[in-house]
Amino acid sequence: MKIRAGYEIIYDSPQQAPKVFLLNVHPSRVPDLVTPDRMQFEPPVESTRYIDSFGNICTRAVAPPGPFRVFADFTIADSGLPDPVVPDARQHEIAELPDEHLVYLLGSRYCDTDLMADTAWSLFKQTPPGWARVQAICDYVHKRLVFGYGYARPTRTAREGHIEGRGVCRDFAHLAITFCRCMNIPARYCTGYLGDIGVPPVDEPMDFSAWFEAWLGGQWHTFDARYNVPRIGRVLVARGRDATDVAISTTFAPSRLVKFEVVTDEAADS
Repeated sequence: MKIRAGYEIIYDSPQQAPKVFLLNVHPSRVPDLVTPDRMQFEPPVESTRYIDSFGNICTRAVAPPGPFRVFADFTIADSGLPDPVVPDARQHEIAELPDEHLVYLLGSRYCDTDLMADTAWSLFKQTPPGWARVQAICDYVHKRLVFGYGYARPTRTAREGHIEGRGVCRDFAHLAITFCRCMNIPARYCTGYLGDIGVPPVDEPMDFSAWFEAWLGGQWHTFDARYNVPRIGRVLVARGRDATDVAISTTFAPSRLVKFEVVTDEAADS
């Protein structure tokens, strides 16, 4: 199948505003592009790209004073298959883990493992290690948190989400990641496109989505505590420790968001 994806974001700045964007599809999905994933600017400005320490494509640009439009529209091929389920994927001992995965056991800005460790062990120590344990974590988070766009708050940590019992997709991911790390399972945050493909459409504004990956059975596996069912058509944009590492834009001067639209649909000719 093919997926049409893209975005239109408009900022308004009183002065020049240096920005870093994480909006291109992840390098692992670049071979699947049917049409170019080209970030465009109005008015036109110079931009440069680099790969960050987590392997994500980043774009630097300086927005001029006034309205500044950032947009893209592309098509990408997808298998059309739901997220794989591997019930026998085992949990690794710490000594077995690759060096580069140890960072995904540590606390981070939104994943306050030091404050959630006792809670995690009280909830999940009796669950079978491995896939079943991560699924139990997803089941718990899915039931614990109530989703609502009006619940969004950029400073909410995993512990605060657990206490408040509500949030958006990033909060579901942060809480599940935190519990996994507390149980010695490497887990990393993912963001990207996830449209209403293979499920009944929802009458809500489209947005970028957040999910997570857990290291089991010698590879990373996709989990989604918000939906808690395998989904079709994920298009990865970026990975990191938590939302801090994968913000779609970081601005280093005053800048007001005027418009934000995301498109993710199955392409008509697929």
